[in-house]
Amino acid sequence: MHGFKSTILLVVVLGGLGGYIYFVDSKRDPAAEGANAKAFAELVADNIEEIEIRNADGVTSHVQRVGTDWQLVAPDKADADDGVVGTVTSNLSTLEVQRVVDENPTDLAQYGLNPPRIDISFRSKDQKDFQRLLVGEKTPTGGDFFAKRPNENRVFLISSFLDAIFNKTSFDLRDKAVLKFDRSQAQAVEIVAGTNTTQFTGNGSDWRIAKPMSARADYAAVEGLMTRLSSTFMQKIVVQEAADLRPYGLDRPALTATVTTGSSKATLVIGRADEGGRFARDVSRSEIFTVEETLFTELSKDIGEFRRKDLFDGRSFTANRIAVTRGEETLALDKTTVDSKETWKNAAGQNVDLTKAEDLMARLSNLRATSFEAAAHPSLKTPVLTATIRFDENKTETVTFGRSGMDTFASRADEPGSAKIDPMALDEALKAIDALK
Repeated sequence: MHGFKSTILLVVVLGGLGGYIYFVDSKRDPAAEGANAKAFAELVADNIEEIEIRNADGVTSHVQRVGTDWQLVAPDKADADDGVVGTVTSNLSTLEVQRVVDENPTDLAQYGLNPPRIDISFRSKDQKDFQRLLVGEKTPTGGDFFAKRPNENRVFLISSFLDAIFNKTSFDLRDKAVLKFDRSQAQAVEIVAGTNTTQFTGNGSDWRIAKPMSARADYAAVEGLMTRLSSTFMQKIVVQEAADLRPYGLDRPALTATVTTGSSKATLVIGRADEGGRFARDVSRSEIFTVEETLFTELSKDIGEFRRKDLFDGRSFTANRIAVTRGEETLALDKTTVDSKETWKNAAGQNVDLTKAEDLMARLSNLRATSFEAAAHPSLKTPVLTATIRFDENKTETVTFGRSGMDTFASRADEPGSAKIDPMALDEALKAIDALK
């Protein structure tokens, strides 16, 4: 019975509260509150040409549009991050007044607006005067921030996520890429680490190692290297211009990476370690910054990490001839196409089992190096198998295989040293050969 009375009482209280809220809301003037109205009604993001932000730390940064790009002009001069600045302009143009909290405030300090915590000024195209947005403190509930325009009395609320977008430092606004170059035009990459020099040359998607040897390069590994160089950001700016590079280890860099694009070169030098990172600089710019240690580690990888692991470039759909020699036995197969139908023929001109021929081709083309050795292994002088594949009409590649104890080695005729491979993978290729006899 007692629980029933409590329920009745709760219903009465909630009903009264609902009625009160309805009464108050019915008297409220939505137009006066400006709820969900744009703070800058006519503003178009693409028309903004200049922005000045005094952030919560009291530091002022100034960016200007130059053509289609943005430039940081104060407190330092540098390329700006177009994406970050674009986020500021787009949010200014779509900024909504969540709710007006005070039409005629008598004390702006209670809202964190005297002085404002953040002060944003901006100028649009064909306008002389700057518009401004003042951002104050969080509301007691922490859901929004107080804000106002200097030419209006009213104090209104803006969404809390906007604080992080507008409260920018000059470092936030600047382009933080450690090295700038056109990846689509990259023709060569050279990395000098101590006494070791690694050089890659490229032609479209085809990369080769030029130093310390001539060999095929692993496309994914080199592209990963290029991505690392083009997308790594500075951790922090140490100094805008250094008279002496020695304190940073940049007079004699631990590593130098140079990307060649046509007649231009972009060079990054990395110096000594510093608190989880390393000092570095783009030689075309004056500032010294830090980069993460992992960038140095990845650029310093052994040349074997960049070699192509596939022993054959030819694949079953591109190959038109296979020749394998074991001891004194040679098996040669040629692929012909008649009426869109592919067939493999042996040296006697007889058709061979298509499935078995394709299986052999697949087994050979799937052979991969697990590691590389600088010298040719002695076992390759008495090979257990020599395989030649012709593909794309006139390209030919030959790989020799040798065995020593439990290990299996391979070498290409056009590359130095030898590769270590999985013994079981070679066994499967040998079984495929036997199946065709």
